[in-house]
Amino acid sequence: MKKKIIILVLLILVIGGTLGFLYFKNHKVTNELTLYGNIEIRQVDLSFQVAGRIEKMLKEEGDTVKRGDLLAILDDKDYVSNLEKAKADVAKTLALKNDSDSKFERQAPLVNDNTISKQDYDTLLNTRNKANADYEGAVAQENFAKNQLGYTKVYAPDEGIIMVRVQEPGANVTKGQPVYTMAKIKPVWVRAYVNETDLGNIKYGQGVNVYTDTVDPKTGKKRVYKGQVGYISPVAEFTPKTVQSTDIRTNLVYRIRVYIYDIDEYLRQGMPVTIKVDLNSGKQTPHPNF
Repeated sequence: MKKKIIILVLLILVIGGTLGFLYFKNHKVTNELTLYGNIEIRQVDLSFQVAGRIEKMLKEEGDTVKRGDLLAILDDKDYVSNLEKAKADVAKTLALKNDSDSKFERQAPLVNDNTISKQDYDTLLNTRNKANADYEGAVAQENFAKNQLGYTKVYAPDEGIIMVRVQEPGANVTKGQPVYTMAKIKPVWVRAYVNETDLGNIKYGQGVNVYTDTVDPKTGKKRVYKGQVGYISPVAEFTPKTVQSTDIRTNLVYRIRVYIYDIDEYLRQGMPVTIKVDLNSGKQTPHPNF
C-alpha cells in the first residue's frame, strides 16, 4: 500500500511537471519580435513633356543611372525652328520698343508748350506701352520655346535602375507617355504588419535586423540588413492575404514601414523578408537622410 502511494505521488509530480513545462513553453515571454514583410522600392515612369518622334533611347533594361544622366531624345527640328522664330520676334519687337521709347522721350515734353496736342501725346504713350508689351510677350514666348526644346530630352531624376524600356527609336509618343520605368536606389523599405498585442513594443526609430531568404555564399548565412521603424499606421486593418503570418489572417493588424540602411543590389522589389526586433534594446537611432 505504501509503495502504491509513493508511485502515485511520483506519477502526479511527473504529470504536473510535464504540464508545467508545456505551459511555460507555449506561454514564455520572448524578448524578440518576429515580423514578416516585403521589400518595396519607389518606381517612377519617365516621359517627355512634349510630343514627337523618338530619335534615341540611350539606356537598356538593367542599366544603372545617376541623377542627371541623359536617357532619351526626341527629334527636335520643329522645336529648334520655333525657338529661332521666337528669337527673331524678340529682336523685331525690341527694335519697335526702342523706336517708340525714343519718340516718346523726344516729343512728350513738347505737350507742355502746346507744340504737340494732348491727343498726339496720348498716341505716343499708347504706342510706347504697346511696343513694350509686345516685347515682353516675345521674350515670354522665347522662354517658352526654350523650355519646349529642353523637354525633348529625358534625364534621370535620381540614382536608380532602368526596370522597363517601354519605347524604341522611331516611335511617336505623346506628352506624358512613359518611355522608361525606373526604380530608385533609395529609399528602400519593408512593408510589414504587427499585431495589436505587439503594437506597444514598437516605436519610431527602433533598430531592427532584416533577413532575406537568400544565403550569402561568403558567410553561409542568410543575408542580413540593418534598418529602423520609420512609420506606424494609426489605423488597424485586416491582414492582407499576400502577407505570410503565423497567426490567423483575419486578425486586425497595423501596417509599419521599416527603412533599410545598408542597401545593395540584392534587394529586389517584392522580395519577402523576415524582421527581427530586439525588444530589450529599446535603442533609437536617427532616421537616415534619404
